[in-house]
Amino acid sequence: MAALRRTLRALQAGARGRSAGVPGAVALPRGPLGADVHEEEPMAVAQRMNPDYHGFSADPVADVHNMRAVFFAGVSIAIVLGSTFLHYLPDYGLQQWARREAEIQIVERERRGLPLVDPNYYDPARLTLPPPE
Repeated sequence: MAALRRTLRALQAGARGRSAGVPGAVALPRGPLGADVHEEEPMAVAQRMNPDYHGFSADPVADVHNMRAVFFAGVSIAIVLGSTFLHYLPDYGLQQWARREAEIQIVERERRGLPLVDPNYYDPARLTLPPPE
């Protein structure tokens, strides 16, 4: 928007009192006195009056810097490094150990010629049972 205004001012200044290049070109009328004074865009004024506040600092520049640093740390460090850390944790719940131990037990029972699953988990001769009454 500011670039357009500068271009229009340059055209107005060059078109005063002489032909402005291409025949048929129309010189734009000048605005009221004092209009050539540097005008800020309304959005820039609104942002300066009501800056975005992220809650990290009272200074707007430091606030944006701190917000970006926190989000970088949150995404890069917490998510990426956190998931890598969780992936390489030792065997949670001993699931891999239990699988390896079961495979060893199966190989051992097959080598001895025993069934894979025994109906009597405990030896009945060693159990003390209540009287049959």
